[in-house]
Amino acid sequence: MPRSEVMRHMLLENMVIIIPKRVETKIPWRHCLCSEGIVEHVTVSLKTIDYVFPLFLYPDEEKDLFNHHQTEKEPNIPEDIFDGLEAAYGKRPSPEDIFYYIYGVLYSTIYRETYEEFLRIDFPRVPFTADVGMFTRMGELGKELADLHLLKSPVLENPIAKYMGGGENNRVEKITYDEDKGRIYINEEKYFEGITSEVWNYHIGGYQVLQKYLKDRKGRVMDDAPHYCRIVTALSKTIEIQERIDELYPDVEREVITL
Repeated sequence: MPRSEVMRHMLLENMVIIIPKRVETKIPWRHCLCSEGIVEHVTVSLKTIDYVFPLFLYPDEEKDLFNHHQTEKEPNIPEDIFDGLEAAYGKRPSPEDIFYYIYGVLYSTIYRETYEEFLRIDFPRVPFTADVGMFTRMGELGKELADLHLLKSPVLENPIAKYMGGGENNRVEKITYDEDKGRIYINEEKYFEGITSEVWNYHIGGYQVLQKYLKDRKGRVMDDAPHYCRIVTALSKTIEIQERIDELYPDVEREVITL
């Protein structure tokens, strides 16, 4: 879908999954994120263009673009997928159900490692389980992930990281990570604590999330420390949920639906 066309659909309430069509570097495939707003074309990929897949498509009438009472929309999901899932599950899943299921599958490390070579050269192909209970559980985990990545999960109200240190200098100067202390220093005095090495090294796409956030703000005053602590927490919870997804994933492919 052309970029201008996608932007039109994102001016109203929507969600997108962001993925590249191919990955040109040798890093592991971890190129997936969601958003409720317009994103840059290198959100998850360093060298290739990212594509966004909106959950909903809105009518084309330009007069309706900024009409907040606009409610007409349709799922950006082929009707035969709904029909196939309804036939298998005995009920018709919602567009959101399908979105969250897909998001959960794409965050399975088993899925990523199994199909890594295919993911490098084309868009992901998602297996749909024939087990409605498995579909539901994977979708629930996918929704937990999406809420974390959109920073609207209630678990983020109690962040695991803290902004600490003395003095008045809050400028991001030299970024260093002390694994023994679980601290990220932004200068000689100020630091974030409560960060495990697994969270510090966590990547989405080609980016080491916590490091990139600070590098992009180097030379600026750290005026959003609570926001950064929420990001730390979101990554920590993401790792936990990925482990739960991998416990389920082998059963996803035990019997799949041909769509």
